[in-house]
Amino acid sequence: MAKQTLYSLSKGRAATVRKFLHDDDIMPIRLRDLGLIEGGSVLALSGGGRGGIASYLIKGAVIALREEDCLNIVVSA
Repeated sequence: MAKQTLYSLSKGRAATVRKFLHDDDIMPIRLRDLGLIEGGSVLALSGGGRGGIASYLIKGAVIALREEDCLNIVVSA
């Protein structure tokens, strides 16, 4: 079974963050600073459209993330 990533969430869908797959150590730290943590909830507000940017509701704040970063965040619905 393929892993579901944050980028695959459609608008209005909620999920729980399971794991970060980034090759570096810096991006997961930045994401955690924004409130995106393992076990935390996230709601997709807009899908990856033009420019590969998607927006999510995380702990009451709207955060826009690049496609390449969202593809490295494993979630479960």
